[in-house]
Formats: sequence, structure tokens, C-alpha cells
Amino acid sequence: MTPARAATGSATSRGRRPARSVGDDRETAILATAERLLSHRSFADISIDDLARGAGISRPTFYFYFPSKGAVLLTLLDRVIEEANAAAGDVLDRLAENPRDRWRELIARFHETFGAHRAVVLACAQVRGTDAEVRQLWARVLERWVQAIEEAIEAERRRGAAPDGLPARDLAIALNSLNERVWYATFAGDGPAVAERDVVDVLLDVWLAAIYRSTTPPPA
Repeated sequence: MTPARAATGSATSRGRRPARSVGDDRETAILATAERLLSHRSFADISIDDLARGAGISRPTFYFYFPSKGAVLLTLLDRVIEEANAAAGDVLDRLAENPRDRWRELIARFHETFGAHRAVVLACAQVRGTDAEVRQLWARVLERWVQAIEEAIEAERRRGAAPDGLPARDLAIALNSLNERVWYATFAGDGPAVAERDVVDVLLDVWLAAIYRSTTPPPA
């Protein structure tokens, strides 16, 4: 099962009120303003007035689209998750073609998506300790990604490409958590951090060594 199938998001109504019409440009403007401001300011320093002014609307109009600035952040996170799942596509279904290339493709696609929205990713990581909705959303998404990777590891073991070892679920939890922390450090410059040009290859070798006990797994 691919992450795209296992971890579908729900950006349609999470934590916000319905828009007047599908694809409403005011809602889009609010979200674009939030992501732009997050690129150089902390989430705590962004006010609803900042979001409304950036979107070219009044504060009362803002509340028609979102009940709070936290709901804006949740919607942004939902959209990043949906984009990451779409980018992952059917990569895990094609794993046996060439495990090293397919694992690298998966990691690279997630890296590209999260990197393109690093301000949102970093903001969510920073508020997760105090925002229960963000924490719960990320926990649900991570669980689905863990399940997808667990199934992929078990499939590789069944076909004899990966050796038996630690429970596949435990391995999947550790590897997903590794990615999360390494990406955070790289995007935030929160040293020690892996250089961005190297991060995909570093993560790939750790994943291969953990799953196959080798960085050169056998092909199909």
C-alpha cells in the first residue's frame, strides 16, 4: 500500500468553515499570505490582522473563512500532506523493480514536497507541543505512513529480498521518525544538520541498511 492510499488528507473542512464557493480566491489568498509570512516570521508573531490585510480583506471577513489562525495552519498542513501523498504515488507498489532506486525515489519525493513548504513544516513542528489539533493530525498521518512502510518491509521479506529481523512496524516507526528529525534539522539549520544536497542519500543509506542489512539490496 502506498502512502498516497494509506494517508489521504482532509483539507476540505478541517478546522475551518466552508468557503462561499469552491476554489474561493479569498481563502486561497489567506493561505498564501500565511505561508509567505511563515517564511520569515514565527507563527506566534503572525496575527489575524496580518493574514486579513495580506489577503486584502477585513478581519470580520477572515472569520467567515477560518475560525482562527490555527485553522489556517491546519489547512496548510493538510494540503502539504495531500501533496506529499500524491507525489509518492505508486512508488512502493513498484519496489521490487529496483529497491534502491524506488526507496530513493520515495524519500526524494517527500523531501522535495516538504522542502517546497518548509515554512509550514517548521511552523507545525514548533507548535505541535502546545497545539493539540496539530499534534493529533500529525500523529494520524505518521501512523498511516508507518503502516505503508511496514507493509512494504514485510513484502520485501516475503519475496526474500530483505532478511527477517526486528518487527517491521518498529522498524517503520524508527525510520519515519528518523526522516522527520533529520528533515527538521536540515530545513531549520538546527545543527548538527545534514547538508540539504546530501540529505536524501544519507537517509537512503540508513533505510537500506536497516531494511536489507546492506546498501545494495537484490533486484527483483
